[in-house]
Amino acid sequence: MKSTKPIIAAAIAAASFTAHAAVSDDVVKIGLLLDMSGLYADVTGRGSATAAQMAIDDFGGKVLGKKVELVVVDHQNKADIAANKAREWFDTDKVDAILDVAASAPALAVLDVARQKNKIVVFSGPGSERITNDLCTPVSVHYAYDTYALANSTARAMVQRGGKSWFFLTADYAFGHTLQQSATTVVNETGGQVLGAARHPINTSDFASYLLQAQASKAQVVGLANAGGDTVNAIKAASEFGLTRNGTQKMAGLLLYINDIHAIGLKTAQGLVLTEGFYWDMNDATRAWSRKYFDRVKKMPNMSQAGVYSSVTHYLKSVQAAGTDDTAPVMKQMKALPINDFFAKNARIREDGRMIHDMYLFEVKKPEESKYPWDYYKLLATIPGDQAFMPVAKSQCPLLKK
Repeated sequence: MKSTKPIIAAAIAAASFTAHAAVSDDVVKIGLLLDMSGLYADVTGRGSATAAQMAIDDFGGKVLGKKVELVVVDHQNKADIAANKAREWFDTDKVDAILDVAASAPALAVLDVARQKNKIVVFSGPGSERITNDLCTPVSVHYAYDTYALANSTARAMVQRGGKSWFFLTADYAFGHTLQQSATTVVNETGGQVLGAARHPINTSDFASYLLQAQASKAQVVGLANAGGDTVNAIKAASEFGLTRNGTQKMAGLLLYINDIHAIGLKTAQGLVLTEGFYWDMNDATRAWSRKYFDRVKKMPNMSQAGVYSSVTHYLKSVQAAGTDDTAPVMKQMKALPINDFFAKNARIREDGRMIHDMYLFEVKKPEESKYPWDYYKLLATIPGDQAFMPVAKSQCPLLKK
């Protein structure tokens, strides 16, 4: 009887060769298009790039026996630069997937390129709910949060606390418009009313005229439909302006990162109610990863940066499970595999690309309540993912209508 060992060895070798051959260009190349030097550099930028590299390193630096390579470019918050770089990456540089694009306008531009090129794109930095609503595609995933979840959680909580009348300070671009619209819908649905809004240019340095309009409106809540440096500057200016001093007006940051609270300081930020998809000090798992991150960045991570780590890991697991880096098999695995890590528990990617996971309503602590560095939040409520994000019945995504 002939030995079967050579046959078995040949089969293993063939399987190994097939797996290796299924990786295009002998490398799995991941791209990040971030704001590395501008308005959102603190909430994405180097922190998001570091989180992605940590995920690759923790995965072993390889998948299916092939090297995983990370490339990062500063898109300068310009949609045309982001779209052109994405096109170049897919056509010339053989990037297999773009796993974040900071800010909504560049993200929507890259989303269209990914759809045209049939390449995977995952978003943790931008907020526009359109990514998984009317602009959904079979190749895109919205991971960390979106404007619907932020507005649905924060605006609802503020109205329930008595903040019935609203005035918005809105960043004049896609993200700000969508966030204001989403919050307006929630305010109206819960018995409140919107008295007006003022749109400001992105990265403005002077909020005086907009704050005067907010004050004149006599709205109980001034909703900040902006992000990053704009939110920080608006809250600081409002404090200097005395907008909330008499207690008749409150501010609601519809997108606030822990970086923003750190920049503003607890004395000014105390009492703000906000929604996040992650907080570094939630449990042992979040603390363990966040301290590793802190060792590299010297800041605690926010939800977008933690989301980048989680999404890169999930992408690599999906490539491993698919046995290839081809788009369709990998996307199939991304939607099939559950997500269980420090970022999210029992989470999943819905057919429209929306990653469904719990969101958290926090209140910023008073200075005397903070016991150690970056101890900024107290948890008010956990919002289950199926309640936080847009329900299927409300969605315009055709992928959910099958």
